[in-house]
This record gives sequence, structure tokens and C-alpha cells, in this order.
Amino acid sequence: MSTKYQHIREAAWEGNMQLPELGLVLFTFGNVSAADHDLGVFAIKPSGVPYKNLSAKDMVVVDFEGNTVDGKLRPSSDTLTHAVLYKHWKKINGIVHTHSTYATAWAQTQLDIPVYGTTHADHTTADIPCAPPMSDDMIKGNYEYETGFQIMNALQERNLSYEDVEMILVGNHAPFTWGATPAKAVYNSAVLESIAQMAYITQQVRPDAPRLKEALIKKHFERKHGPDAYYGQ
Repeated sequence: MSTKYQHIREAAWEGNMQLPELGLVLFTFGNVSAADHDLGVFAIKPSGVPYKNLSAKDMVVVDFEGNTVDGKLRPSSDTLTHAVLYKHWKKINGIVHTHSTYATAWAQTQLDIPVYGTTHADHTTADIPCAPPMSDDMIKGNYEYETGFQIMNALQERNLSYEDVEMILVGNHAPFTWGATPAKAVYNSAVLESIAQMAYITQQVRPDAPRLKEALIKKHFERKHGPDAYYGQ
């Protein structure tokens, strides 16, 4: 087992360990990957292995075509989705896929999550997009591979950048998130679950709840991410 991949194995393992701690996975329903674009590979959780049994050495190293490069176990069944996104999105180094309860419930509605409040606006100015279910031809083809394009197409159709919106719902499936690091992708996954839960409760309290006004969306996003950001140290 090559030591040159140890850094991404460690990062992937650390990210995967956070998923059960954050309540984002049940049994083995999720995965985190960590990429190194210079090496053209990523490390990802092996398929069907309980989190409590995982170690860094178990992470499987795969290239951006989905071929196993290093490791003894079979990689996650979602590996090709990760591979497609890494191949086309050069500025991400971490991807997370879960079936967390509230985000998955929203995905099953095939609806975007509206910007109802400032917590949402702190992270993105856009509604969280829900990619429509893929066509029958795509389903009959290489399903996990096509899921990567399903995600990219949904952002493109909305004129959204993967750098600006780091989370998506895949219609009737579940959420995917990404980031500059695996840790940021995990953070985004937890944030998405929280946003989905709050949006659900908002609609229960007031079904016709209005979208947050644009001035507040802009204010809350820019105070954390704008050129004159002042949130944090």
C-alpha cells in the first residue's frame, strides 16, 4: 500500500468518522472522499463497511475515471459520481453523500429549498437546488456515472456555480455536498441537513411563509463571504 496517498486516506477517514457523530448517516448509508488533483486521485470509503470498523488504511484510492489505484477493498458504490465531479470541478477536494433525514425528505419532494432565513443566507444566496430525476435512458446506463452529470446539469440549468453553491439535492435520492477540503464538504452536509429541517418546520408553522427579502440575503452572505466580511476572527 503506497504511502504517497496517506494524506488523502487520512482526510477521507477523518471525514467519514464525522458523519455518524453528526447524525448524518444510518448504518453504512453515506461516504466522504478526499481528492488530490495534482496526483489525479481521490480516497473514498469502501462499500458497505460499518463506520466503527474503518481505519485510514481501508480507504480506497481511485482515479478520476473511477479505476482503483490502491487498496484492497471495493470502493463505495457512489465512486463514479465522485469521479465525475472531481474530473470536471478542479477546485474541490472533498465530496460527501449521505441520506440524512430532512435533506433526503426534501429530495423526495423534488423541490428546491427556499431561502427562508438568515442561516441559509449565511451559506448561499440561492435556493438549495433539487436536481430533477434522471431520464430512463440515463437510469438504464451507468447510473452512478450519470448521477454526476445529473448534478452538474442541474446547476448549469440554474446558472449556478459549484463554487457558489456547494450543496444539492438529487431528486428522489439524497443530498450531495462538496468543498475545497473534505472537512468543508462535511460541514456543508451538516449545514444542509439543518437548513432542510428548519425549512420543513417553517412550512409546517406557516405553509405560505415568504422567502427572505433580498436585502437580508445579501447582507448575511456578504458579512461572511464578501470583500468586506467581518464575521469571525
